[in-house]
Amino acid sequence: MTLALMLLALAGLVAIDVPIALALGAVAVAATLLVSGPEALANAALILFDGSAQFPLIAVPLFILAGAIMNATGISRRLVELASALLGFVRGGLAMVSIGASLFFAEISGSAVADVAALGSILIPEMKRKGYPTPFAAAVTSSSATLAVIIPPSIPMILYGAMSGSSVVELFVAGIVPGVLGGLGLMVMAYLMAARYDLPAGEAFQLGRLKRAFKEAIWALLLPVIILGGIFGGWVTATEGAGLAVVAAILVGAGVYRELNWRTLKEATVDGGIQTAVVMLLVATSALMSNFLTEEQVPQRIAQAIVDFTSSPLAVLALLNVFFLIIGLFLHSAAAIILVVPIVMPLVQAVGVDPVHFGLVVTLNLGIGQQTPPVASVLVTACSVAKADIWEVTKVNLRFIAVLLAILVLVTYVPAVPLWLVNAFYR
Repeated sequence: MTLALMLLALAGLVAIDVPIALALGAVAVAATLLVSGPEALANAALILFDGSAQFPLIAVPLFILAGAIMNATGISRRLVELASALLGFVRGGLAMVSIGASLFFAEISGSAVADVAALGSILIPEMKRKGYPTPFAAAVTSSSATLAVIIPPSIPMILYGAMSGSSVVELFVAGIVPGVLGGLGLMVMAYLMAARYDLPAGEAFQLGRLKRAFKEAIWALLLPVIILGGIFGGWVTATEGAGLAVVAAILVGAGVYRELNWRTLKEATVDGGIQTAVVMLLVATSALMSNFLTEEQVPQRIAQAIVDFTSSPLAVLALLNVFFLIIGLFLHSAAAIILVVPIVMPLVQAVGVDPVHFGLVVTLNLGIGQQTPPVASVLVTACSVAKADIWEVTKVNLRFIAVLLAILVLVTYVPAVPLWLVNAFYR
């Protein structure tokens, strides 16, 4: 009953356009006052600080800053050109280019919104110019950007690792195979839809163009090799790897591409700071709610109730999939992870589900939530860039969402898909 009332109050505040972070804090404070009295708020400031000061979370602002710097230095433009040289010759080639570029860019930014903003501003106008239907152009760009939350480095995975106590490095490794499978599945669907819409092929394949594009993009391609190689090789932690990403982005942007100056660095820093503030305020205020729920033993009671109903890991995962798909309609991925993961982890542990496996299930669910209105942050960004109606885009996007759902089912019920690399190298 306590959790239901809190969620109802939270939904009411969000419905009247109160920012989610402030709504979380207000509900947590009100619940604490009603249940425990004013004296229970004596440590509220300390809880806010401790909730946002965990060491793994330092990676969040650093990866956000690295992505902002990379956007400002033309890296996304070079990746699009390389993907176009590789894939642009097939039917509906620009759709393939969008998916291929997202696979590359995902290994740098870790943010689906950054992905769709950077690549969509280049590819959506070009697709429209070549005669692609606007809803299709927006849908393929939006759905392919979801790969950024699956393929490492992933900001939602960092948040999940902090909330669940899981290894961020193992989460990163677990995302590689599902991310690649998702990219291939989206490409197949894009090709089938291109045939249906009779979309044109791009320019004929030219080896010379590919060589030029590869030469221009070589430093952009080396960035994820340096960053992820250091993390997976055990030379740096995920947090240190985020710092390495910032340094590498500055060196490549200023020293190689010569497109980073004091003005662009300032703009990237301000943009990164704003995005960081949104995420970290969510983390801090949700710590208040998590603290209240833990003291009231709400997560443990929920876990016990479900275990009493069924102890089958498969059934529990099915229930949690439905639950996360529903809350993904209304909450941003960061808010959902921060709010819900601490509540359900006792249940996940009680039925013996591997926390890294569950992390991929959560990340995929919330990635799909970025494509499903009303919140749908990534879809909204793509529609804004394309100047398209969100519901018209959603009709087309349902086919791409079906691909992502198929990957979710595969990851949920075939744990070897996300875990075989983890087991091979870390266990």
